[in-house]
Amino acid sequence: MLEHHAGPTRAGVYVEPSLDPKTAARMRRDRRFKAPATGASYAQPLFLDGGGTRDLVVVATEENWVYAFDAATGVLFWKNRVGTPVPLRELPCGNIDPLGITGTPAVDPASRTIFLDAMTTPDGGTTKRHLVFGLSVDDGSVRPGYPVDVAARLADAGMAFDSAVQNERGALTILGDTLYVPYGGHFGDCGNYRGWVVGVPLAQPAPLRAWATAARGGGAWAPGGVASDGSAVWVATGNTFGASAWSGGEAVIRLAPGPAFSGLPADYFAPPDWRMLDAGDVDIGGSGPVLFDVAGSVPSALAIALGKNGKAYLLDRASLGGVGLGVASARVASDEIINAAAAYRTPSGTYVAFKGAGTGCRNGPGDLAAIAIDPGSPPAIRPAWCARQNGAGSPMVTTTDGASNAIVWSVGAEGDERLHGFDGATGATVFAGGRRRDAMAGVARYVTPIAAKGRIYVGGTSALYAFAPR
Repeated sequence: MLEHHAGPTRAGVYVEPSLDPKTAARMRRDRRFKAPATGASYAQPLFLDGGGTRDLVVVATEENWVYAFDAATGVLFWKNRVGTPVPLRELPCGNIDPLGITGTPAVDPASRTIFLDAMTTPDGGTTKRHLVFGLSVDDGSVRPGYPVDVAARLADAGMAFDSAVQNERGALTILGDTLYVPYGGHFGDCGNYRGWVVGVPLAQPAPLRAWATAARGGGAWAPGGVASDGSAVWVATGNTFGASAWSGGEAVIRLAPGPAFSGLPADYFAPPDWRMLDAGDVDIGGSGPVLFDVAGSVPSALAIALGKNGKAYLLDRASLGGVGLGVASARVASDEIINAAAAYRTPSGTYVAFKGAGTGCRNGPGDLAAIAIDPGSPPAIRPAWCARQNGAGSPMVTTTDGASNAIVWSVGAEGDERLHGFDGATGATVFAGGRRRDAMAGVARYVTPIAAKGRIYVGGTSALYAFAPR
C-alpha cells in the first residue's frame, strides 16, 4: 500500500481474502499493538510489505515526524523528524496547528524511497518553506539531493510560489520518473495562492516543472490529491476569485506528464454554473477524482468528482468535454461533500461511497452514503444506501477477491472515534465499532483506514491503531 487509497486511481479497494463479513464482525482493536506518535496524522498510513521479513507501517504527522512501525507489534523500527512545523499563529490563516506533513506520502519501490512534503520553519515561523523530502524506506535517512525547497526551485524556473499561503493537503503520486505534489490554500482562502501541481524528478530533483491555475484560488486541496491512470495525472480544483472567464478552478483537470496542461476541452471538465460555485464557496475541489471502469457502459472508462454542492459528476476519461454537463450528474447529498471517496464492484454492480448526508436512500439518512453507477449508454447515477459512521472519516473498501464480500470501512473521526464496517451493496452494518475499549483517542477529519494482511490500520492524533479479528 504505497500510495493513498491503495494506488494511483484512488479507488480505495483492498483485496483481503480473510476479511469476509463473518470475520469482519469479530474485528477488535489490538490492545497489544502500541505505536505512539507525536502529532496528528491527517495523512493516511502506508504499508510496506517485507517480503517474508518485517512488514512496516509508515506514519507521518503534523509535527513533521515520520515513523516506521512493525506492522505486527507496533514496535518502532525507525523515526525521523524532517523539520520544525509552522505554528498556526504564524500563518495568515488556516485550521491545522501546527502545520507540518498533511498530504499522504508516496513510496517508490524501485529506489525504496518515501516521498513527502513538509511545511517547515527554521526560525519559529517567520520563514515558511515547503520542503519535499525523499527518505530511505530502510532507515529513514534523507536521500541525496533532498530536501527540495519548492519555492526556491520554482523561482529558478521563473515561477512565483508563496509557501506562506500555499498548503499541501492532498496525497502525492508517482508516475514514471516524476513525483507529483498538489497544493491549495489554507482554510480561510488568504493570500495570493493558486492551485498547483508540481513535478519533482525522482532521481535528480531539479529543475522542477509545474502547472498552476491562471486565477487566484483554484486550490488542489482534496485529501485524495493527485490521481493517475498510468499515462496522465488528474486533479480537482476549487474556487477561483474574480475570474471573468474560466481560469482553471472548479474543475477536474488531466495533466500530461511533466505536468503539462493542453488547455483543450478534452483535458478538463467544469460545470456550467462554475461562477455560482465560486460565489457560493461550494467548489468541486473537496474530493479528488476517482478513476474506475464500468463494464457494459458507453463510455466505460470513467472518472467521478464530488462537490461541496452535494453533486456527483460522472466523466468520460477519454474526453472530459470542457465546460459542460459531463456524462451524468446528480445531487447525491444534502450537505457538502469533502472526503476521499471509494469506487468498488460487487456482484450486484458498481458503487461509489463517500462521506456525506446521502439523498434518496431507502434505509434513511446518514453521514456516509453510496451511489450506484448503472451501466448504459450513457451510465447513470442513482442512490444506493446511507449509513451512519458518527463522524467525518473517509471510506475505503475491502473485498475477498476484488468484488465479493465488499465491506465499506470508515471511522467516526472527530465523532465517536470508532471503526465501522458496512455491506458494500446494501449499507447494512457489518461491524458496529466493537466495545468501548475499541474506540480510539482522537482521529482527524477525512482520515481513511487501510487494510493489509487481514488487519486494518488507522492513523490517530497521537498513535497508530491496529484492528484484527478475534
